[in-house]
Amino acid sequence: MRAQKSLKERGAGLIIMIIVIAFLLSVGILLLFVTGTGSAVAANVRQQERAFDAAEAGFDATFELLNANIIVNQTVTDFVLMYRTTFGGNPGLDDSSPNPANPNYYMRRTDAELWSDIVADPTNAIFVNQTLATDSSLAYTVFLINDEAAPGVTPNDLDCDVICLGRAGRNTYARVVIKIEIQQ
Repeated sequence: MRAQKSLKERGAGLIIMIIVIAFLLSVGILLLFVTGTGSAVAANVRQQERAFDAAEAGFDATFELLNANIIVNQTVTDFVLMYRTTFGGNPGLDDSSPNPANPNYYMRRTDAELWSDIVADPTNAIFVNQTLATDSSLAYTVFLINDEAAPGVTPNDLDCDVICLGRAGRNTYARVVIKIEIQQ
């Protein structure tokens, strides 16, 4: 009888050891997964920051260009002829469509969609796929939107929204929207 009981106890110990080893193995795999995911997230955040930097560089270049044309050269007195109004050839990028759920409105479009549309048709874009002189892996695209284009809104062509799209590696995009105004 004693021999049978001893064999049963040894089997129970083996099962307990298998369970402990399986638990430790699963914890180890989980730690490897978390560690690998952390570095991937850090890389994505780094690309997003680089795209944002490119968008800011686009605004800086646009500000210099507009400032020179408004103040120095005095060739621009308002933004009326500079607005981008179409997406995919259809009107309403500036929300001038009477439909409040206009699918072409720029705020309803992703940065990648806007970028592709402007590269395909650069009409009224200030900069298109402009690479940075300091880092050729970064680029920006900039265009102006009439912020009073909705029906029933009194137009004021002395102010507008400047849309700056930045692109970094792995097709990472960032958008900066800044309102500017020509002072009289």
